[in-house]
Amino acid sequence: MQIIWIGLIVAIIDQISKNIVVSSLKPHQSIPIIQNIFHLTYVQNTGAAFSMLRGKTYFFILVSSLIIIAIIYFAHKIPKEKRLLRMMLGFVLGGATGNLIDRVRLGFVVDFFDFRIWPVFNIADSAVVIGMIVIAYYLITDPELKF
Repeated sequence: MQIIWIGLIVAIIDQISKNIVVSSLKPHQSIPIIQNIFHLTYVQNTGAAFSMLRGKTYFFILVSSLIIIAIIYFAHKIPKEKRLLRMMLGFVLGGATGNLIDRVRLGFVVDFFDFRIWPVFNIADSAVVIGMIVIAYYLITDPELKF
């Protein structure tokens, strides 16, 4: 249940932040927070990371749905003492859910964190990346972790 609660919190925070961006900015509008370093820029992303596979909305809806189902299915198999791992699965669940909501509702994902040297991203993307890095670490280093 902890994984689902964390996922829900991440998805809610993600959706609130995206709703603020959509209601405050026009597509491609950018507000400098730290000039030439960090801006809030409203981007409508129909692809995946780095805008790869643009326009494959149904494909990403399917993939996101499968990831969400897999996390919910495997959640009960993660030992309770693996709290960080459970939290990171919640991050991935919430991130996948947040971006899935965008794809179903809008046909694209709302991105807005713009560091100028990296593609624009959002809270859901951050949660997925952080979660997957820690999960990969667990899978590599914990021989007792079996699904």
